[in-house]
Amino acid sequence: MKERFALVDVNNFFCSAEAAFAPELKGVPLVVLSNNDGCVVSRSAEVKALQTVKMGTPWHQMQDLAKQHGIIAKSSNYELYGDMSRRTMTVIGTFVEPSDQEVYSIDESFLRLTKYPHLDGQTLGREIRAKVFLWTGMMVCCGIGFSRTQAKLANHLAKKRPQYEGVCDLTKLSRAEFDDICKTVSVNDVWGIGGRLTGHLTAMGITTVHELRCADIKRLRERFGVVLERTITELNGTPVSGLDVVEPKQQIISSRSFGSPCYDYNGLHSMVSTFIARATAKLRKQGSYAGRVCVWLETNRFREQDVQYHPAAGIRLPNPTNDIAALTNAASIVLGRLYKPGFRYAKAGVMLEELSDSAHVQGSLFGGSEPSPERQKLLTTLDRIHHRFGKNHIGVGYAGVKRVPHEMQRALMSPRYTTRWDELMEVQA
Repeated sequence: MKERFALVDVNNFFCSAEAAFAPELKGVPLVVLSNNDGCVVSRSAEVKALQTVKMGTPWHQMQDLAKQHGIIAKSSNYELYGDMSRRTMTVIGTFVEPSDQEVYSIDESFLRLTKYPHLDGQTLGREIRAKVFLWTGMMVCCGIGFSRTQAKLANHLAKKRPQYEGVCDLTKLSRAEFDDICKTVSVNDVWGIGGRLTGHLTAMGITTVHELRCADIKRLRERFGVVLERTITELNGTPVSGLDVVEPKQQIISSRSFGSPCYDYNGLHSMVSTFIARATAKLRKQGSYAGRVCVWLETNRFREQDVQYHPAAGIRLPNPTNDIAALTNAASIVLGRLYKPGFRYAKAGVMLEELSDSAHVQGSLFGGSEPSPERQKLLTTLDRIHHRFGKNHIGVGYAGVKRVPHEMQRALMSPRYTTRWDELMEVQA
């Protein structure tokens, strides 16, 4: 039985999530900004059509352009985006069994269609688009191919070429029709081929997907490695593997620039405690233990008039743990060694390293690697509270404070419509 894959991708995800709850934003030039309202990280179709606003453009540098074209900016609303992603992926998952869905990113999901030969790709794609829009207000595109790379290519065509109306099924094309399409697509648009590799391939005379598919695969593997070989194999319709199993992370990082400069130890301690709480939540979610805790601080390297200081250090734990109190205590010890008064701190971060799963945690001669049953109940209760009420309602020390000093600036943020009772949408009739 021939393998088939679909890739469902939300169009301009952050902007789409904003417009889903604000009809006045539909059809309006819209951008979403990074932390502290710094740079553009998402653009609506109307902004992309201007061809003057690139990803990463600083917001303060495009004020005149925004006035000229009526561009509206929104601060990053991570709670809203995370919840809308979960809702969207849940709807997409209703079309296949749970084992045949892989949520690839916040706005992308692969579906394995091999067990559903009766499903017509075009019909399925249209049904997915209609149901996702009806249930969430989000518009998606759907690409279908004989491999995940082909599905990615099909999704690209569905997005960029209006004649497909948001759905492209490459599995229905003849070999000649597929070749003709590949001749019109740049090699730079292939999943996994970046700008540097594109330059090397162009120098070899490979500029289109068709030329890449027909290239000497052995020669390209010798020069660029097995990843490119797999990409070419998949472009030719042979999946190298099925849906990949997402491996647990080998290190977990939580870091953020401050909304305002921090000068004192207590302010830094509050931020580091918050970062540890977030990192520990990820650690526990993937069922891992950390053996080492690292902390780093940064001043603003772009303020040349400031004295610079960028220290980093770590501490190895006596026993690997996923106990938030133990990890917070370790981070506090490291922070105490790093902190020096008199600096204008702009950023801090934590990293959990030497991760291992619970089945492979190395024990200690004197015990203590496993929390007591009572302690485990407490940690599980904290997990449940965080899941139900949010991360900042309870925690260790400053990590339980709802509003943390020096938190990032989000002056243009929309309400968190789906996760906060006090920010529900109001309808006046």
